[in-house]
Amino acid sequence: MRLISALVLSFSLATAGHAQSCGGSFSAFVDGLRQEAMQRGHDAATVNAFFNGVRQDQATLNADRRQGIFATPFVEFSRRLISQNRINNGRTNAERYRSVFDRMERDFGVSRGVLLAFWAFETDFGAFQGDYNTVNSLVTLAHDCRRPELFRPQVFAALDLYQTGDLDPRATTGAWAGEIGMVQMLPEDIRDRGIDGDGDGHVDLQGSPADALLSGANMLRGLGWRANEPWLVEITVPDGFDWSQSGLETTRRVSDWQEMGVRGRSGALPNTNLRASVIVPQGRNGPAFMAYPNYSVLFEWNQSFVYVTTAAYFATRLEGAPVFDAGNPDPGLNQDQMRQLQERLRAMGHDVGGVDGILGARTRAAVRDVQERLGMPADAWPTVDLLRRL
Repeated sequence: MRLISALVLSFSLATAGHAQSCGGSFSAFVDGLRQEAMQRGHDAATVNAFFNGVRQDQATLNADRRQGIFATPFVEFSRRLISQNRINNGRTNAERYRSVFDRMERDFGVSRGVLLAFWAFETDFGAFQGDYNTVNSLVTLAHDCRRPELFRPQVFAALDLYQTGDLDPRATTGAWAGEIGMVQMLPEDIRDRGIDGDGDGHVDLQGSPADALLSGANMLRGLGWRANEPWLVEITVPDGFDWSQSGLETTRRVSDWQEMGVRGRSGALPNTNLRASVIVPQGRNGPAFMAYPNYSVLFEWNQSFVYVTTAAYFATRLEGAPVFDAGNPDPGLNQDQMRQLQERLRAMGHDVGGVDGILGARTRAAVRDVQERLGMPADAWPTVDLLRRL
């Protein structure tokens, strides 16, 4: 599921000053979309056929507001998503579509484990692709004023796909946020990065594994994926490590981390000249990983730290990495406690990015700063003890 930063998808209404940006009457909003679509060069018949029958979908809004699963800690979250059945199916599909994966690695430099991981997590290898009407969801979320700058451009991208015969506004279904197909790509990504992998003249991410996998790899390359480089490696960290140096904000050459005593848990660390970060999803007593530049690219697919880290780790597991060492992490906060912590951090002047009960990047940065001030190990993992001290 690619939830792209609003900064990347910022949208200007300068060319459509008459159209409301969000909110208000839903029918008037759709009329504004129709007018803008014709300004963009689509003929009236195509525009009307696309928008006729579109409706506001309350189920989409409900789904947008309940994403509490991303508040689950990494170890629990990963164990929930990574089952032996998914591992077995991943290996089976890797063999079944070996030629597609060979082509993907040759043409795009994206390792097969990465696409297998997203294929597994997003749709269980195509089995569950979502039953939300794509156009209804996109127009509903564009009308909703939480993130219109993200979803409004997707409406017009879906219209482009309709015009080329690659989307049916009444029949195409997918995830609540408008993603389509086996690896769940948004219409704009399908339009701009879609690959006709099976040569039938269409980009069909719902029915063609070749189209879905190659399109996903092409999207990652377009987002900055660096060909044939690692993304995540499990590590061991020496006693006495300065935990304030952990986190994605700090990067060093892998060789410099090695001089500080960091080691690969199951073999030498690769690409020692690359810059990378040490990340500890559940603090100093839990699993530890070396995150390479490609790891950060995965946040363009999904912005959840726990989801991206789990997908990145699962990709390595599918390529032979062992089960991670869970360690013995300190108990974290439940969602209500996390909201309390975010409120207190915000009152102290920290930008936590919203009080949502989810340990995101800004909350982690604020926790690390407060831990340093209090003389605690600054591993960015909030505990009940930290909450009590605040």
